[in-house]
Amino acid sequence: MKILFLGSSDYAIPALDLLIHSRWQLLGVVTQPDRPKGRGRKLGHTPVKQFAREQGLAVYQPSAGAGLADLLASEGIAPDVIVVVAFGQLLPSAVLDLPPLGCINIHPSLLPAYRGPAPLQRAIINGEARTGVTTMYLNPEMDAGDLILQEAAAIGPVTTTGELSAQLAGLGAELLHKSLCLIEQGRAPRQAQDHTRATYAPALAPGEERIDWNQDAMVLSNLIRGMNPHPGAHTLLNGKGLKIWRGLPEDNPAGGQPGTISDVNPRSGFSVQTGGGQLLIEDVQPAGRSRMSGAEFVRGYRIRPGLLLGG
Repeated sequence: MKILFLGSSDYAIPALDLLIHSRWQLLGVVTQPDRPKGRGRKLGHTPVKQFAREQGLAVYQPSAGAGLADLLASEGIAPDVIVVVAFGQLLPSAVLDLPPLGCINIHPSLLPAYRGPAPLQRAIINGEARTGVTTMYLNPEMDAGDLILQEAAAIGPVTTTGELSAQLAGLGAELLHKSLCLIEQGRAPRQAQDHTRATYAPALAPGEERIDWNQDAMVLSNLIRGMNPHPGAHTLLNGKGLKIWRGLPEDNPAGGQPGTISDVNPRSGFSVQTGGGQLLIEDVQPAGRSRMSGAEFVRGYRIRPGLLLGG
């Protein structure tokens, strides 16, 4: 079975690595074009391109999905299956209809729940305790294709988006292997989604990462986990930015103005009053500095009760 792989982000690498070491023929890798990054605005590769080059694979970078069909035709690339993982572009019908065995996608949710570009972040921000991965046949609509296989996974109470992504990337690669074996044998399930149960996971909007201390401590804890590692939830302290990487709700009903530092512990960090309960801050990053524990921050920045966080 001849396979063409489409992917861009770190999430796609375990699936690509699996295909490299499989018995199937990997025809090449398609990824997003290089784009300017960082302060110097130098062109940067996608993680998938970097990994594929290290493995000696052929890498293609068409500017858009429509260009992919022309590229495949000009290069004489004729896959039996196209595998798509975190590619970052919708594929036109000219590509979807090309492989005789279909275009297969790994989506990090239990579809039809959390369709869209940010299923991991939204699941954590919404306080979900369960998610999973789905393999499906792609169609022109976003994440609406027929299901092949699904496997559930728990979301721990302190799990971050980065940690969940790594967990589901590995699980998704395993599910992809099972799905491709079934497709090769002509035994793959094909179940239509119940579109009436679909929910959407929109991309994170600018400003969502700002902490509103009027919200409940558990809501803020979920927000902080969902924004870790990117873009990072943040607030202000003495007019300067402060990213919060880890905050745990506390069983302390004491009241006060939301955003006020209520307690300081040089061994564990500091507690902040929210609109409902208090939040123990265990991991922070002051503007222009490296990440540090809440305890290091308390000792080095003279943090004291009564200081107010926020605008």
